[in-house]
Amino acid sequence: MKKILQLLVIGIIIVAVSYFAFVYYASYSNGVRAGELIKFSHKGVIFKTWEGELSQGISGAIIFKFSVEDKEKQVIEDLKNLEGKYVKLHYFERYKTFYWLGDTKYFITKVEGGKGNN
Repeated sequence: MKKILQLLVIGIIIVAVSYFAFVYYASYSNGVRAGELIKFSHKGVIFKTWEGELSQGISGAIIFKFSVEDKEKQVIEDLKNLEGKYVKLHYFERYKTFYWLGDTKYFITKVEGGKGNN
């Protein structure tokens, strides 16, 4: 009985670790979105995350919401400096996300833009 309980606990741990690894490392899609960066903020009470919005249509008709991981220091600085400007955002989409990483499934990895803008 003790051996069965140990195997069950080990099995549950393996399934849990596999699930978390899959959600964190597996990418559902990746691509580029372009538009006007209308919002970028550091929000949250216990877990602070970087969240932003990109307007892809006239008068904000289409809004692309995204998150940025804390380890992406250059991306964070670029987005802070380019708010209100036209940018291209390179992103990847996760199947799911963890609340301590961000509010969305879209995570920005690179920012282009700001050149030739007003």
